[in-house]
Amino acid sequence: MADTRVESDPTRIMVAVNQSTIKGYPNASISSKRAFEWTLEKIIRTNTTAFKLLFLHVQIPDQDGFDDVDSIYASPEDFKGLRRRDKARGVHLLEYFVGRCHEIGVSCEAWIKKGDPNQVICHEVIRVQPDFLVMGCRGLGPFQKVFVGTVSEFCQKHVECPVIVIKRKPNEMPQDPVDD
Repeated sequence: MADTRVESDPTRIMVAVNQSTIKGYPNASISSKRAFEWTLEKIIRTNTTAFKLLFLHVQIPDQDGFDDVDSIYASPEDFKGLRRRDKARGVHLLEYFVGRCHEIGVSCEAWIKKGDPNQVICHEVIRVQPDFLVMGCRGLGPFQKVFVGTVSEFCQKHVECPVIVIKRKPNEMPQDPVDD
């Protein structure tokens, strides 16, 4: 695929964001906020017109398709409500990032995809062709990575653009580092 961008086009930075496992929807994870703030501080700085941020949130479907274990589903309408609620949760999550960009004058786009974050992020990088990808990292140790796995490591190895991974600050670490 030929690159049709011109020199005057803004640098396109894809930022992969996810929800907090501590606070839940619609709060952004510690790692996502840190990656976003780092991008603003270290890359964009005051040159807001030279960049465009592309926010991707990947919703992970529950293994059995039911997030609410205690709920009762009696009609097709019940399931439509679930889909609307899940979409609304993702929209509220992205609202934080888009709102901050508009406050400081940085151009942005945001969208939601469903699926395995590893695969979806790789696919979206191919489709959107950002100049680079920024993502947060929980900073797990080698033992924890074996059981939990990391999306950032997978993406560093497989996406078709440069990847910048931002670790959480030590003072941002929750008691359980798997939490975010």
